[in-house]
Formats: sequence, C-alpha cells, structure tokens
Amino acid sequence: MQTNEYGSRIYQLHGVLFFGSVARFRDLFTPQDDPDDVGIDFYFSRVFDQSGLEAITAVAEKYQRLGERLHLRHLSEDCRNLLNRAGYLVEVNISEDPRYHVATDCGTSSPTVMAGG
Repeated sequence: MQTNEYGSRIYQLHGVLFFGSVARFRDLFTPQDDPDDVGIDFYFSRVFDQSGLEAITAVAEKYQRLGERLHLRHLSEDCRNLLNRAGYLVEVNISEDPRYHVATDCGTSSPTVMAGG
C-alpha cells in the first residue's frame, strides 16, 4: 500500500484472487482509514473465479457506503466485462491495461493456459 502524489491510496496486489484468497483480500482494505480516493492495481495479480469478482464488489460497496471513490487498474477485459454490472461502484481504468485471455478449451490436447485478471 502506498499513497501517490495526489493523496490517493494505492493497493498493489500480488498473486491470484480466488475462493481461497478472498478473505485475506477483504482484510487488506481499511475504508474507514483510507482517503476519499483509492486504487487497486491488479498488475501483478489475476482474478481467477467468481469468488474473486464478488470480493471486489464487496470491497467496492464498503468504499461506496463511506462516499469514497474506488479505481481498479490492470484488470483483464473479461473481468472488466463481468464487473460492468458493478460499474456504479468502481471506476475501471483501462488506459494502460494489457489484453489477457481467460482459459483455452480444456478438451484440447494442447496445454491449457489459465489467466484472468
């Protein structure tokens, strides 16, 4: 966690956000102690399943209840689309985001690449 030159708090995540890590993810954030502008950077992290998406939405709701603005950076296009339903809660910044893909067909003989974010 760091504060940028504009006074915004930035949480930079590392690792995979999935059902086994959502409790720890939720515990990272202290909306009552954070400034009015907060960012979560997923550059070194990926959202792996629906539990991860729900955890992001739950954290965003906490910030919204306090009148704070939450920005998400470096999410995959798939995650951005799924979070679109929560668009009023968060601002997803895509200006610097790379393109990721979810998963290939597991029925093929080629290796399966798992990525999300």
